[in-house]
Amino acid sequence: MRKFSSMLLCFLVTGSLLSACGGNNNAAENKEGNNAPAVTNTATDAPTNAPAEDDITKRKVTIKIHYPTPDLTEMRTQEDDKIKRFQAEYPNVEIVKDDWQYNVSEIGVKMAANEAPTFFNTYATEAKFLVEKGWVADVTDLWNNYEFKNQINPVLQNQFIVDGKVFGVTQKGYVTTTMINKKMLDDKGVAVPSMDWTWEDMLNTAKGVADPKKGISGIAPMGKGNEAGWNWTNFLFEAGGEIQKIEGGKVVATFNSDAGVKALDFYKKLRWEANAIPQDWALGWGDAVGAFQQGRTAMVIAGSDGVIEQALNQGGLKPEDVLTYPMPAAEKGGKHTGVLGGDYLVINPNATKDEQEMAFRYITFDYFSDKGLEALEAILQQRTTDGKYFIPPLLDYYSADSEFGKKTKAVYDKFDNVYQYSPDIMALLDGKPEAQYNTQDYYATMSNEIQELFSKKGTDSKTQLDNAAKIVQEKFFDTIKVQ
Repeated sequence: MRKFSSMLLCFLVTGSLLSACGGNNNAAENKEGNNAPAVTNTATDAPTNAPAEDDITKRKVTIKIHYPTPDLTEMRTQEDDKIKRFQAEYPNVEIVKDDWQYNVSEIGVKMAANEAPTFFNTYATEAKFLVEKGWVADVTDLWNNYEFKNQINPVLQNQFIVDGKVFGVTQKGYVTTTMINKKMLDDKGVAVPSMDWTWEDMLNTAKGVADPKKGISGIAPMGKGNEAGWNWTNFLFEAGGEIQKIEGGKVVATFNSDAGVKALDFYKKLRWEANAIPQDWALGWGDAVGAFQQGRTAMVIAGSDGVIEQALNQGGLKPEDVLTYPMPAAEKGGKHTGVLGGDYLVINPNATKDEQEMAFRYITFDYFSDKGLEALEAILQQRTTDGKYFIPPLLDYYSADSEFGKKTKAVYDKFDNVYQYSPDIMALLDGKPEAQYNTQDYYATMSNEIQELFSKKGTDSKTQLDNAAKIVQEKFFDTIKVQ
């Protein structure tokens, strides 16, 4: 559910992180030029000297691009610079800006009215949904002809490879983490837990910092919107549970399991035993992150970069006071599993072949390029001038051990305002991809159960989960036929 992405370019991720990002470890350990995401169609390399009538750069093409919203002024400046550089290389391309942001409740209308951009942003959860609706173009041939495909981060890219075909290009990703305000722990005399921590450690830390009379919580699990179900799913995964399974060509809900009960019971402990969550617990992503930024909660669960961006550049916190931790293991020796998600760009299937190809070229224009590195360095320099920190995400579009990854690290090493993640976290992170069928509907349904748990003491976790599973199964999963 990478609904909450950072604004900026990305961070060099070590190979140990990628090897820890569960479910696809072999692919994640790729070296440059090996183990690129596999696709079923094999296209020949494009001819180097195409006849003029076959040269797309000689034909007039118009593309409507995904453009940042008006409030994101820094991103708009960066995008305008990219447009200028792109049109210098492709003067035959007219670019129309469109700041519509993907919304699952709007995409159908956009497609029916033929108003969707030539390419648009979306999230890891949406791959199966968009493919089955026919709302994304199959770009397998374009992908196979892309010279840098072997350097793309396979852990992320594989989320948009469906049945061996490519339907999107990764931008960046994340593994859900727990952010800790170390200063709040220090002020209360609470020891900073080991990074190899457990649910019990999280409970005790949250309980030790919480001061309900002063409006201070130890942890702020999200309690409204789809993000409430998204936050809780990390604990479902840590307990060994799954959201769904495929059985006999059908999607079956499985989150009402013993693991689900264990995860929901842990939420009950945070709420009723430790009294460690906010009294006003109905917090969405912005509310919870805002509480962290303002020093009203000591811990928040989210992708790291957005939280750190607000804490350092808007909240006035210092880097040494903002700690990035993996999600806690259910028990000592268990996996620190967090939801693996990310941002993707997909191409409109209603676009012409020329429009689709130019959209693909635009999407990947700064990937693996010296111009892209120059743009990154300019951003870092401007942040230095403005007295701000640069916060990279944990996962980027490129493979950590690629040649470009090494070049990116060299740029970061020139500056002292780049937030540094602890090297210890990389070996502990375990990313688990979000389910591919109706995940947002599942999140929304679970949010209702979490709200009931937070508002009513003595709820029965098994009953709640059975109720949620019945709703999700009958309303959403039963309508799916798996090919």
